[in-house]
Amino acid sequence: MAAAATLEAVAPTGALRGLVHDFVMGQQEGPADRVAAGVKSGSYTVLQVVEALGSCLENPEPRTRARGIQLLSQVLLQCHSLLLEKEVVHLILFYENRLKDHHLVIPSVLHGLKALSLCVALPPGLAVSVLKAIFQEVHVQSLSQVNRHTVYSIISNFMRTRDEELKGLGADFTFGFIQMMDGEKDPRNLLMAFRIVHDLISRDYTLEPFVEELFEVTSCYFPVDFTPPPNDPYGIQREDLVLSLQAVLASTAQFAEFLLPLLIEKVDSEILSAKLDSLQTLNACCAVYGQKELKDFLPSLWASIRREVFQTASEQVEAEGLAALRALTACLSCSVLRTDAEDLLDSFLSSILQDCRHHLCEPDMKLVWPSAKLLQAAAGASARACDHITSNVLPLLLEQFHKHSQSNQRRTILEMILGFLKLQQKWSYGDKGERPLSGFKDQLGSVVFMALADPNAQLQLVGIRTLTVLAAQPDLLSSGDLELAVGHLYRLSFVEEDSQSCRVAALEAAGHLATLYPVPSAATLVPKLLRSCAWVCVSDLLWPAPSQGGLRAFIRASYRNTSSLGLLSGELDLAREDEANKCARHLRCLQALSAVSTHPSIVKETLPLLLQHLCHLNKGNMVAGPSEVIAACQSLQQLAENCQPDPESCWYFHQTAVPRLFALAVQASMPEKEHSGIRKVLLEDEVLAAMVSVIGTATTHLSPDLAAQSAAHIVPLFLDGNISFLPENSFPCRFQPFQDGSSGQARLVALLMAFVCSLPRDVEIPQLNQLMRELLELSCCHSCPFSSTAAAKCFAGLLNKHPAGQQLDEFLQLAVDKVEAGLGSGPSRSQVFTLLLWVTKALVLRYHPLSSCLTNRLMGLLSDPELGPAAADGFSLLMSNCTDVLTRAGHAEVRLMFRQRFFTDNVPALVQGFQAAPQDVKPNYLKGLSHVLNSLPKHVVLPELPTLLSLLLEALSSPDCVVQLSTLRCLQPLLLEAPQVMSLHIDTLVTKFLNLSSSPSMAVRIAALQCMHALTRLPTPVLLPYKPQVIRALAKPLDDKKRLVRKEAVSARGEWFLLGSPGS
Repeated sequence: MAAAATLEAVAPTGALRGLVHDFVMGQQEGPADRVAAGVKSGSYTVLQVVEALGSCLENPEPRTRARGIQLLSQVLLQCHSLLLEKEVVHLILFYENRLKDHHLVIPSVLHGLKALSLCVALPPGLAVSVLKAIFQEVHVQSLSQVNRHTVYSIISNFMRTRDEELKGLGADFTFGFIQMMDGEKDPRNLLMAFRIVHDLISRDYTLEPFVEELFEVTSCYFPVDFTPPPNDPYGIQREDLVLSLQAVLASTAQFAEFLLPLLIEKVDSEILSAKLDSLQTLNACCAVYGQKELKDFLPSLWASIRREVFQTASEQVEAEGLAALRALTACLSCSVLRTDAEDLLDSFLSSILQDCRHHLCEPDMKLVWPSAKLLQAAAGASARACDHITSNVLPLLLEQFHKHSQSNQRRTILEMILGFLKLQQKWSYGDKGERPLSGFKDQLGSVVFMALADPNAQLQLVGIRTLTVLAAQPDLLSSGDLELAVGHLYRLSFVEEDSQSCRVAALEAAGHLATLYPVPSAATLVPKLLRSCAWVCVSDLLWPAPSQGGLRAFIRASYRNTSSLGLLSGELDLAREDEANKCARHLRCLQALSAVSTHPSIVKETLPLLLQHLCHLNKGNMVAGPSEVIAACQSLQQLAENCQPDPESCWYFHQTAVPRLFALAVQASMPEKEHSGIRKVLLEDEVLAAMVSVIGTATTHLSPDLAAQSAAHIVPLFLDGNISFLPENSFPCRFQPFQDGSSGQARLVALLMAFVCSLPRDVEIPQLNQLMRELLELSCCHSCPFSSTAAAKCFAGLLNKHPAGQQLDEFLQLAVDKVEAGLGSGPSRSQVFTLLLWVTKALVLRYHPLSSCLTNRLMGLLSDPELGPAAADGFSLLMSNCTDVLTRAGHAEVRLMFRQRFFTDNVPALVQGFQAAPQDVKPNYLKGLSHVLNSLPKHVVLPELPTLLSLLLEALSSPDCVVQLSTLRCLQPLLLEAPQVMSLHIDTLVTKFLNLSSSPSMAVRIAALQCMHALTRLPTPVLLPYKPQVIRALAKPLDDKKRLVRKEAVSARGEWFLLGSPGS
């Protein structure tokens, strides 16, 4: 028994010695991993490894000793977590002693110490012992880069786990690290060294008396001058070093007396990168420094920043200079002052005002904008600074506005005033008392109204923006000012037609004013709009009860006043206008009414007016076409969007507008003998699409309880014909949209889709089982494609939101059975295919397991002679975002990165199908693949590019313009991001792009020329042989009949001309 045990002990020891011999003497690397694996498994102990290395560690040959220690260090790096405290003590003592060994041994010793620095069982005091030994025995900068990095790693590990012990070293630790880092040049090591210095400072290690030395050893790298080598596997960029060094320099105020002179020197240099780095570092320092550190350097800093903003040719330097000035002012504003201390902020701001004020008064206005930018940068730092500068500058600017008579000069001055007003708006004054702008409100109002009355459109735009900012600040506009402002906005948005941009801006401003001042805005603007609308007269107003008070009564009274007194001078006489002008004014009135309806109280007045107008169109009171009805619906949609932030307004809009819209649509769908063509307008595709948008927008923001109330009325309307909740619900016959797929009633399923597919997911839909079956039947009806498509989309939208479970499985089985039966043959194949598409999309979006089966069924149809092209286009639908159904806004379940998952799961099958398909079917596969690739982020496509590129190149030969365009749009970014791969196919790319530059399709020609332009990003030696051919070929599109094509041709040909020239 004893003999057997001895043999078992000897056997592993013998194997270990063999591995040690192979590593040390045989110069093999594999045995180290096998020894480490044996230690992890318990076959060997660390002590046995050391014993096996005994003769190697004592060998007189340094290389052999180094090899032996290297083996031990590699084992420790993998097994350090298994070491006991006693083992760690002995190993550290051994390694510290070996730091005195031959220089060939030192790298292996350092790697062992790195492993021991990671040990959890490291006893107290040993970290300090190791660092002292390294500081004393190792000349770090004489080591190779890898070994220097190892030393930095040891220090970093100890600082992370033995922070308090290292602080006990005091200044010795700081001094030792300074000596170690001094002279470091490798960017990989510098990143780690900068991080250690930052930790030294931020963790309050003792820096005195070596603050200046620590600054010198780090600031010598400022500004960073580093250009990464090509194909650098480490990926270190100059920006990484800049930010890391900046964090060090800006981490302590103790560096201020050394750093600020350096920053001033570098800002004043001629090197752009030095200016930028210095200004960015100054910005960062201001978050740490106080008045004490900045005091002596403020004049020099201001002089340098002022010069850069006044004289620089770089917008980036100017922006950084302004940011630094803002940071300086903020620092001075935040510093706590003693009662007897000088307030540096006031003196600093006085210097800025002294140097900039006079430029604001110069007749040529050359330095007006630089001066204004400097003043606004300082004013944007704090409320104190803003008050100080605004109170000094604003009177001067107001004076200059009146002094100058030219519109362009006035616009410049008003833009500067606007900048200071925005800064005042930035700071919250609370109950501070009189606001800084209160003393200028009359002058500001005068200036703004002069700008609004000026014929120059650009000055009017600035005036509108200034009015908006003024209105947002309390007590700056009196009631008379508000009335005058609304009059100007009415004129600019409704009466004058010269500038579209002014009209849009005026409408936005009117909406903003209506939100802030609902009563005066509505009382002034809404009556003007009512009088201007040809479809509203006093007797038509929807306010029959004279006893109603509040805002409604105020508007009625204002309407009577404007009716008797007339409108602003210059308004058009509607009676004299021709039909075209009346139509244009009608549309503008709709836009204006919806634009000003931004406050709940105004919505309650304008919504009935818009609905009344829609009723008049439906009843035939006006000569109306689809465009008029669509315009009314668009205004209603904007009104619904305005109501979304306020739950009460949202519900008011929904319960007021949605039943009325359904009533109008149901009335229009009734088969009456006396029907005019006007009423049938409501059943046209584009009009129903506009109504869908209104209903969807009005539903998405409902609370679940209110949405359920509405669903309890609307779903029975379609299933049971229950019209009791509709206004004016006297119809000549029953409403049964699911009974006859060819009737006009079936078309209204689109409105049902808009409602149920916009409901929150947790709303229970009544009679869901019957509804889903009816939708499924209607979706396969071939008599009305619009109705069947709407039913399919509605069915898919409900499937997408339905929680997983038995009922969902039943609905899916019904759909699959219907699809399989309908795709075989028959008149409904096209409608059944549409159902398949939408159900597949609904499942793809939510990662349902059945989506892969349906996608495979769709790919199978690519070979179908009848449905193949439609199936190819179906991939575009699967990848694209919809606007009316299956949207995140409509609470659909849309998983993140569903496109990437679809690409991963299905593109290999598309590629295989293409390769196996007959020649006449291949274009369908190419089109489907092109649609998928064109919808993906390019970083997803790049790894698969070698596999897919041959297919994309073949797609360029497709006769289908859609395939060509989609492929070109996919290839253009790939040319920029994967030039090496694309270079392998340069001959094919040049040939196909040049051929497509003569395509009959303008979009294809433009895309081909853009790809020719992108080709110039490929390596120049690859392109030069093709340069003459390309330049000759691109001469033809220079004479293209389309300007956009000529523009792209000029751009591409110019780049090819410059190819290979010096500096290109």
